[in-house]
Amino acid sequence: MTICSKVWISLLLALAIALSAPAARAEEAGAAAAAEGEGEAVLTLDADSFDDAVAKHPFMVVEFYAPWCGHCKKLAPEYEKAAQLLSKHDPPIVLAKVDANEDKNRPLATKYEIQGFPTLKIFRNQGKNIQEYKGPREAEGIVEYLKKQVGPASKEIKSPEDATTLIDDKKIYIVGVFTEFSGTEFTNFMEVAEKLRSDYDFGHTLHANHLPRGDAAVERPLVRLLKPFDELVVDSKDFDVAALEKFIDASSTPRVVTFDKNPDNHPYLLKYFQSSAPKAMLFLNFSTGPFESFKSAYYGAADEFKDKEIKFLIGDIEASQGAFQYFGLKEDQAPLILIQDGDSKKFLKEQIEADQIVSWLKEYFDGKLSSFKKSEPIPEVNNEPVKVVVADSLHDVVFKSGKNVLIEFYAPWCGHCKKLAPLLDEAATTLQSDEDVIIAKMDATANDVPSEFEVQGYPTMYFVTPSGKITSYDSGRTADEIVDYIRKNKESGTQETSEKADSVATESVKDEL
Repeated sequence: MTICSKVWISLLLALAIALSAPAARAEEAGAAAAAEGEGEAVLTLDADSFDDAVAKHPFMVVEFYAPWCGHCKKLAPEYEKAAQLLSKHDPPIVLAKVDANEDKNRPLATKYEIQGFPTLKIFRNQGKNIQEYKGPREAEGIVEYLKKQVGPASKEIKSPEDATTLIDDKKIYIVGVFTEFSGTEFTNFMEVAEKLRSDYDFGHTLHANHLPRGDAAVERPLVRLLKPFDELVVDSKDFDVAALEKFIDASSTPRVVTFDKNPDNHPYLLKYFQSSAPKAMLFLNFSTGPFESFKSAYYGAADEFKDKEIKFLIGDIEASQGAFQYFGLKEDQAPLILIQDGDSKKFLKEQIEADQIVSWLKEYFDGKLSSFKKSEPIPEVNNEPVKVVVADSLHDVVFKSGKNVLIEFYAPWCGHCKKLAPLLDEAATTLQSDEDVIIAKMDATANDVPSEFEVQGYPTMYFVTPSGKITSYDSGRTADEIVDYIRKNKESGTQETSEKADSVATESVKDEL
């Protein structure tokens, strides 16, 4: 997994809180009634039983959760209620759960790239095909979504009435129009439909005139993508599997994604943030000020730079608090425009005017802008055994101090981090007389993590020697084990190693500029 993709996964976790708040309140309201269901229909799995369960069931949904997670607690009664209803389906649809917070199950969480809680995944064909669950989080929605997932990946449209029933004008719908339901084109279409069925609805037909939009007099075969934004119909005649996937991906996101409280926009938001492409984001107040002039200018900019590899988003401040928190932004900076490029460098223009948008973007593409870094203030007092490091002080403490540094990247809400904290304090106290050693910590949710470190989950620890050697800490988590590791792996802080570290830090800073 790349640094860039991890950054956006982290942002998605922050966004999920904001986007799921209305649904969470609805779940909470129905929790008491749902909890009174008979027995437990959700299958409880762990590292010992997981593989056997996947092998036994051709179709299974697994929730990876943590007991302390509020959203997991709110999902639980809805998930259980859905499991009870789906157990009566023919064939039964199995819902399972894994406590990914439990130590013995953490390898499962790593294997399936679980970045936050709850995460639901669909295991098909005894685990040969694994997809993200992207459906609703309330019982009835879960049931309806999963019933579609176990049926055919693409449904035949035999009449205009079928099209009216199957095609939702507010959603993306992909239709293959064929002369016959056989041959390479049809086979490739069905392969893509099966692969992407958790993301989109698919249909196939022999007659384009059954469809509600688009030219009926077309040469078959072709793929028609119907969507509720931009141009409403897009056709393609390239049935190569990779080309078909690329066509669907490129056509299924609005030219400018809107970040507001409208749930119809949320699927496009998730797709936007999951992309590895550079992203431009304009944040302002939708309900006050000259919103329409900004919107017009921004859409114009998106058109002007449509050939550039960059995706555009316009966000309402009220709905974008997760993004503001993640990027370390403040409301009084708006209207603001932010770019995060493929290397996770960020560029910011606050208090921007509508007529400055195009020129500022041009400066970005011409390489004339300086990036900015999110950092908490450097602490004025830092005399605890474990030293507090922020983005602006990390290179001085970790790379330029000439010392052996064990650094922890943590999140304030992380249960494992809280459990580790007193053990790090104890280890740091034990090593306080060793002038060659520093134990430090950095809140990775409030500071940008330098590119030298790969942080996929919390806590993550690295050991950095005076010569600049960086090693991922994968030893024991007791105070004694931490102390033993440092004593066995530390280097002496000499002038030579300090100079090497200065060189490493200098090159790193150059990379960031």
